[in-house]
Amino acid sequence: MKKISVIIIGAGNRGNRYSNLMAEYPENYEIVGMADPEEARRKHFETKFSIPKERCYPGWKEILAEPKMADLAVISTVDNMHYEPALLAIERGYDLLLEKPVAPTAKECADIAAAARKKGTKVLVGHVLRYAPFFWHVKEIVMSGAIGDVVSVDQVEGIGNVHFSHSYVRGNWHSEAESAPMLLAKSSHDLDMIQWIVDKPCKKITSFGSLTHFTEKNAPEGAPVRCCDGNCPVGNTCPYNCIKHYVDFKENPRRRIITRGFTDAYQNPTDEDVMNALRNTDYGLCVYHANNDVADHQVVNMEFEGGVTATLNVNAFNRGGRYIRIYGTKGELYAHAAATEIHVFNFESGKTYSVPVVRTDESINGGHGGGDQGLVEELHQYLSGSYNGYRAADIDVSVRNHFLAFAAEESRKESVVVDMDTYYSKFGF
Repeated sequence: MKKISVIIIGAGNRGNRYSNLMAEYPENYEIVGMADPEEARRKHFETKFSIPKERCYPGWKEILAEPKMADLAVISTVDNMHYEPALLAIERGYDLLLEKPVAPTAKECADIAAAARKKGTKVLVGHVLRYAPFFWHVKEIVMSGAIGDVVSVDQVEGIGNVHFSHSYVRGNWHSEAESAPMLLAKSSHDLDMIQWIVDKPCKKITSFGSLTHFTEKNAPEGAPVRCCDGNCPVGNTCPYNCIKHYVDFKENPRRRIITRGFTDAYQNPTDEDVMNALRNTDYGLCVYHANNDVADHQVVNMEFEGGVTATLNVNAFNRGGRYIRIYGTKGELYAHAAATEIHVFNFESGKTYSVPVVRTDESINGGHGGGDQGLVEELHQYLSGSYNGYRAADIDVSVRNHFLAFAAEESRKESVVVDMDTYYSKFGF
């Protein structure tokens, strides 16, 4: 099979993850160029993947200004910087692996899908949960008919209180204007998963939720703006004390994340590097004095064709982890994504049986329960024209499911029930 040449645009967490996995399949992939504004990341890629220095560019504009140099462009920039590089890469003739969310607005998502259709470009979106052993086992159980026809789905995305504070209070996704609504940034995965399992178009959607806890009014009296300012009256007991999380906890891989841009040695930062980041970035802010505005809890209710219903509950107030319960005409399925078994109750026998699943890492810094590796493996088949699977989310499928998040946000903010056929038609779908 053909070896796919690759350029990486955006060498942060996701760009690194995809690059490292592609390097495990040298017969299938060769990374020949990259772009990132941080010099430390460029040096890291140059060394690790043997990329010529002149092929390590400071930005997407520079690398895409060059003649086409690869088969595939991986777009893994921050969320609100997918649109322009994706459109230009399509115009230049690259196939794409596009990190989710596709773009922060419905119009931009529709524009990318339209450009890909017009050019005949293959665009696979990084819905990695489709490739995680847990979720494709769930999908295969449903496909087998073991629980009959799906009647309803309940899914919980427990973000985890610490994860939420890191990513959605202090981190890259703290502001809707600077990134995207929390539902889109975090749970385009989950909305895609629900539609994939139901396998019918969504007809109506409603949503409720808000930012209630991580606000100024909930700050303990006397709490400083930054944890490192000292003299916090609850510093010893606060679960969000950033000194505790990023300095004292030496094994915390998030130390690397917060120090990027502050040291060339971001792969192994010192305590001094970490403290410098805490004094100068939002990662050092008290969670009650941060400049965040995204919802910390949200529920989405959906009705699909044929009367199938689904609920997605996304919130910060838990230890973390995904749960799913599927109600069918012949049985019920229940499972926790971090567990080693999926439980199925059969109505006819009146008994519960378990389907084993190999347990894999589901942390913020892990591989989405094995999904990252599964996507990279299938991506080669998808690009080579030999794909016959059921997990790939091409750009049209992905954008339709992204629209569920945008419509849910419209419902939440305007207190309306959104008709999805009308919503799709507004954007040419």
